[in-house]
Amino acid sequence: MEKGMEEGSVSPCNIRAFSPCNVQQEFERIEPSKKRRFKWFLLILNCLLTGMGTTGGPLLLRLYYLHGGQRQWATSWLQTAGFPLLLIPLSVLCIRDRARGVPFMAEPKLLMYSAGIGLLVGLDNFMYSHGLSFLPVSTSALLFSTQLAFTAFFAFLIVKQRFSPYSVNAVVLMTLGAVLLGVRKSGDRPASVSSGEYLVGFLLTLGAALLLGFIFPSIEFAYSKATKTLTHSVVLQFQLGVTFFATVFCTVGMLVNGDFQAMGREARSFGLGEAKYYVVVVAAAVVFQMEFVGWLGVVFCASSFFAGVLGAVLLPITEIAAVIAFDEKFTPEKGMSLALCLWGFTSYFYGAYQSQKKAKAADQGGAENQQPAAAQNV
Repeated sequence: MEKGMEEGSVSPCNIRAFSPCNVQQEFERIEPSKKRRFKWFLLILNCLLTGMGTTGGPLLLRLYYLHGGQRQWATSWLQTAGFPLLLIPLSVLCIRDRARGVPFMAEPKLLMYSAGIGLLVGLDNFMYSHGLSFLPVSTSALLFSTQLAFTAFFAFLIVKQRFSPYSVNAVVLMTLGAVLLGVRKSGDRPASVSSGEYLVGFLLTLGAALLLGFIFPSIEFAYSKATKTLTHSVVLQFQLGVTFFATVFCTVGMLVNGDFQAMGREARSFGLGEAKYYVVVVAAAVVFQMEFVGWLGVVFCASSFFAGVLGAVLLPITEIAAVIAFDEKFTPEKGMSLALCLWGFTSYFYGAYQSQKKAKAADQGGAENQQPAAAQNV
């Protein structure tokens, strides 16, 4: 990553080391405005996919657990089992690239990175699913928001992410929000969950947040190591590799645990009926696939740290949806934790705004008399 890059700038064309804006500069010069609009369209599309998956996925998993579902490996498997859906756009891109004479296949090194990251994603999915089986969705969402702190830490180590006082403040506030929940952990414990199980869910969810914080910068690092042009076809192949190996990891867990045989029996005893059991399962697979494609797309179009911030942005939506859908308690501790997370989110984006102003002023020569013009372009 270039040393001069400011952490707060989230424009697709400002993340030079990892964005296709850098590797396709010739095309950028031919049609700069059209290309820039397309990059913003991709970023917004990926944010929407992430938002739908981040909000809908946990609700579907919690619905599964509330009505008799007990297979943690199965729910982990569902989070990436929808990967065959990626073959549809990949087939279209393959035909298009071959017609244009553009290389289609990703380089082997990038696919190897996708395999290693995919195994980590499989483990992360299991930890998250197991934790959610003991926690309300709203509590799980608040705890998982700490992934921003872990993403910031690993982004600093792996991709040399720069931080402003605002982003550091955001990380501290969101971490305090999770600690607050831990201090009063019995306030929203479901009646069917023991104190020990609640603590296990608490720790597993934090562990999943930590691992995801490592995964995001690792994906950004993998993109940076590509020696060939990062086309959309290549990025989609990388996504397919990650989700495929994550599914393989969870498939092994399901086989060892006997989940494939147990799912038939579980469907017949499901509280909402056998047909709705399979509706929930299929819907969860599709929604989580949307989420994962969105996450990797956000890292591709912007940065790993922005992906972490996006997760914090979606927190209030997931919170409200869980309270409405499942009539979960919204305890004072949750309210304070949510306020700290929103405060941290606001701090980050204020810092991002300030950093973008400085970056644009520097691009115009850094002269003091040009700073007003730079501020107007933010």
